[in-house]
Amino acid sequence: MRAKPRVLAICIHNSARSQMTEEYIRQAGAGQIEVESAGIEPGALNPVVVELLKEDGINIEGKSTRSVFDIHKQGKRFDYVIAVCDKEAAERCPVFPAEKQRLHWPFPDPSQAQGTMEQKIAYVRPIRDQIREKTREFVAGILPDYE
Repeated sequence: MRAKPRVLAICIHNSARSQMTEEYIRQAGAGQIEVESAGIEPGALNPVVVELLKEDGINIEGKSTRSVFDIHKQGKRFDYVIAVCDKEAAERCPVFPAEKQRLHWPFPDPSQAQGTMEQKIAYVRPIRDQIREKTREFVAGILPDYE
């Protein structure tokens, strides 16, 4: 029996982009991929992201953010490590070794959204859509029988 691919999504705070990446890989992989996310400075979940994931039937309300250092201390190893920091934060984005491939998907930072909740959702929704599409492409590329 073949082992499941192991994927780690990382960013600065593990509050938005890496959380969305983790959840969309989990959803698209349908149990065929082990996936986690973490950040270098774990913060609180971005409430806009929590709401936008609900639109796709994903509930992360109450989920904790995680430290990439804690995952490293646990000795966990990953086939793929995906950094989702934008270009402006690239120098602060955590580095974690990957067994097969380290990827960089520079998405805009949802924490930059300003205004009312509706305005923030309007700003973050296209970022969510980009992440969802990119993760589906990724999963299709690593799972031979993914449809």
